[in-house]
Amino acid sequence: MTSSILRVLRVSRSFGRVEVLRDMSLDIFKGEFVAVVGPSGCGKTTLLNLLSGFDAPSEGKIERLGSVRMIYQKDGLFPWRTVDQNIEMGLRHVGKASDRDRQRKELITLIGLEGFEHHYPHQLSGGMRQRVELARALAGETDLLLMDEPFSALDYLTRLRMRDELARILRERPRTVVLVTHDIEEAVQLADRVVVLSGRPAQIRCELPLSLSRPRDVVHPEVLKAIHQILAELGLEAQSQSSPGKPAGSVRDAYPRVPAPKSVESEAI
Repeated sequence: MTSSILRVLRVSRSFGRVEVLRDMSLDIFKGEFVAVVGPSGCGKTTLLNLLSGFDAPSEGKIERLGSVRMIYQKDGLFPWRTVDQNIEMGLRHVGKASDRDRQRKELITLIGLEGFEHHYPHQLSGGMRQRVELARALAGETDLLLMDEPFSALDYLTRLRMRDELARILRERPRTVVLVTHDIEEAVQLADRVVVLSGRPAQIRCELPLSLSRPRDVVHPEVLKAIHQILAELGLEAQSQSSPGKPAGSVRDAYPRVPAPKSVESEAI
């Protein structure tokens, strides 16, 4: 991983008088898996929208190489299309019908949904829908995969299985990945590097590299140590230890949201 596929150069983003990101610089290297965590409402989704090109910075610039695809918290499958047809949407750029058919079959096998090709999204479980979404995003030769809390709507056991699935699929079809998540455990299990953001206006508090092969066991000493380091960086370690009923890895409700003006959707930033 020597070349940057994505560069964030002194980027700031404001919506009216609400400053969301401030003077942020970050390099993402080819083949790297980077997870971004931070307090709820700090600007993680805004950062992802800037990385994708859906939004533009108020100051600074973003340099990206290659094509980009997004996976969202709520899957974006077309409910009137089958599994086959949804995956084919990601193969529209493939010219020959025979090549599209071959790649579609390969992706169905990759995500382990043989026999479900003609099912519609409402006939699938949440985890199965996310696998279809992942297959569609991996279709073709996408260079950069951006993921916005893709497993947060799933139950805990399904999230664990999906982390294993994602790691397996990326071994078979490597991509550069940026994952935005409120789940610290998920970030530490999957990422080569975890970027920790401050509260709004978000700045990078620290970057934590991880050397173990992924996915990592949730009780591995290095995983537990990294989780505690991130919680401490966010000022939450004491809180997590004193609240045994709450998962230690979640920061969704750890920080109160700052009320936004009516013209600004705080959930979107």
